[in-house]
Formats: sequence, C-alpha cells, structure tokens
Amino acid sequence: MEFKDYYKVMGVERDATQDEIKRAYRKLARKYHPDVSKESDAEQRFKDVGEAYAVLKDPEKRTAYDQLGANWQKGQDFQPPPNWDQGFEFHGGGSGGGAEEFSDFFETLFGRGDFRGGFTRPDHRPFTARGEDTFAKIVVDLQDSYIGATRGITLKHTQIGDDGRPRVVNRTLNVKIPKGVRPGQHIRLAKQGSPGAGGGESGDLLLEIAFRPHPKFIVEGKDVYMNLRVAPWEAELGASVKTSTPTGDVDLTIPPHSKSGRKLRLKGRGLPGKEPGDFYVVLQVALPRAETDEQKAAYRKFASAFKFDPRRDGEG
Repeated sequence: MEFKDYYKVMGVERDATQDEIKRAYRKLARKYHPDVSKESDAEQRFKDVGEAYAVLKDPEKRTAYDQLGANWQKGQDFQPPPNWDQGFEFHGGGSGGGAEEFSDFFETLFGRGDFRGGFTRPDHRPFTARGEDTFAKIVVDLQDSYIGATRGITLKHTQIGDDGRPRVVNRTLNVKIPKGVRPGQHIRLAKQGSPGAGGGESGDLLLEIAFRPHPKFIVEGKDVYMNLRVAPWEAELGASVKTSTPTGDVDLTIPPHSKSGRKLRLKGRGLPGKEPGDFYVVLQVALPRAETDEQKAAYRKFASAFKFDPRRDGEG
C-alpha cells in the first residue's frame, strides 16, 4: 500500500492552520473540478484533493495522521504500526460524501463506516441536531475477556486552539469490559460522543476492542492458541504435563507418536460466550543440547539404536 502525503497533495506545510487548509482546498477543488478543468488527470487529482481534505480538515484525523510521522515519502510502501490509532477519539460524519471512492490508504487508516448523528426539525420547534458519534480503539488484556473488568481509559481528543491549529486534550472514562468480548467488537457508550446542537442529545462513543499481545497466548477469532515445547521422549512415548491456560493450569495428556505442529484441543476453553471458543495447544518438539561427554554419548547410543535417516524415513 502506498503512503499518501496529504500535506503535499494540498500544497501546505505540516503546521498549516485550519483556515489555510480550507483555502488551499477551495483553490484546488476549483482548479481540478472535472467539469471545468482541462488537465488530463483532473478527475484523479480532484479525488486526491478531496481525500486529503477529508483528513486534514478533521482535527482528530489530522492529529492521528501526524502521529505516523513526517519521514514517509509519497508513494513509499507503507503499513500502519499495530494499534497506531489506540486512544484517538474520531468524530463521525465521514468525509462529507464520496468516501467510498477514496484510496486503500485512507480506508486502512480511517475506514470505520459513517457514524454520523441524525438531524431533527420538529414542526414549530427550533432546529436541533443530535451530536456526532465518536469512535476510538482501546487495547485490553486477554484476561479481561475471560472474567470481565472495569478499566479506566484515556482518550485523545483534539480541539482547535486560538492559533487555528489542532491541539490534543485528554479525557478519562471508566469502561466496563464485558466478559466474552472479542477483538474487533464495539462497546457503545450512550451519550458519550459529541454534544448535540440546539438542545439535541449527545452522540454515542463507540470503542473498538483490540487485545494487548500476550507472551503465551494467540487469539484467532473466538479460539485461543498456545505453543508448548515438549521433549522428544514425551512426544514419542506420550506423557502427562502441566500447562497454562488463560483460566489456570491443567494436566494435559500428550498422545504417543505426536509430532511438532500437532494440535490438542481443549473444548470450550477459548473466549467465553454463548458459543465459547476452544483452546488449542500446539506441540513443538524441542531437542536438548549435548553439552557434556555423557550427553554426547547418549546421543550416539540413541543414533545407534534407531539407525534413523530423517532425509529418507520421513514418517519416523
């Protein structure tokens, strides 16, 4: 995926004020509008300008985009770092239409759907508008999904300062993490989004869940995996070993003649839920090192007893 330098597209400096960005957009939109421009690439340039403006006009999106750094060059191969947008509170409202035509780069960073608030104008009453929904990603521990938790989270929110540039402010909320929550799911906090206009109710805050990487466990959907190192004699002869799971230690039976990569399933010990996931132990046969003369002699005796050629006897 190619990196897009939105400041270069707009022809403004990275410290440009919101008014400078707005003026640049108006100028370029007139210049490249397909109905009036004579440029051969007017349509694409018009889309590029619209995409850049959709990000830079929005203080939240601009602040998050700036966090990616200024060292990326237009057209460079780019993948955003994991959870790069953790804690940024994005306002809804999309890009003002046409976002479906924007690039993969935009979609990867900001393609979360359109959570815009609705507008109402009851008969004979002043105009009111529901506030926009806001969106943020939060990272929680795997254990929170197994037992549920209440966590204090700090969200980065942006405001336009007196100098016309966005500045970051923080707000802290206590959030209940429900048991069984999975990565990619949302927690909706009613009326915690942007305030409404004309007495309209506030929008909602939608929190997308991501899991903090765990040193032992890997989550795939509702299932959880763990690699378990076993000795060659445990794998070949079978054994009972104590192993960790997210809910505590268990005695695991290793069947005889097991190989590296074999998966042992513990049904229902994955992420909780109406239909809980499973927990998989993936065996990894580990070879001990021969450090002493006695250990080296043991390996020679082992080789003599089996006369095994791994390049020929693939099944072992």
